[in-house]
Amino acid sequence: MADSHADIDKHVRVYMVVFASLAVLTVVTWAVAYLELGTGLAIGVALLIASVKASLVACYFMHLISEKKLIFLVLAFTVFFFVGLLLLPLLTAMDPIEY
Repeated sequence: MADSHADIDKHVRVYMVVFASLAVLTVVTWAVAYLELGTGLAIGVALLIASVKASLVACYFMHLISEKKLIFLVLAFTVFFFVGLLLLPLLTAMDPIEY
């Protein structure tokens, strides 16, 4: 019985650290918004912070950190097609045909 209590305490401690990290990253996001960065750099920094926060949520709160490799394969395909869909308008904007 004592082992299960220690195991639960370990999980709760991890969740609290992840929560504190998310709170700190939220404050960092707020602070970066007030910096005089260029548009491209500001978007890059915001995407970096958002990616770290999303990774923390996905890995710990969605329990993906302990999943099998098939989950990561599905996630990789999803990211690949998502990036492809984001780049699709870029291909049409570079189309040499003009009307």
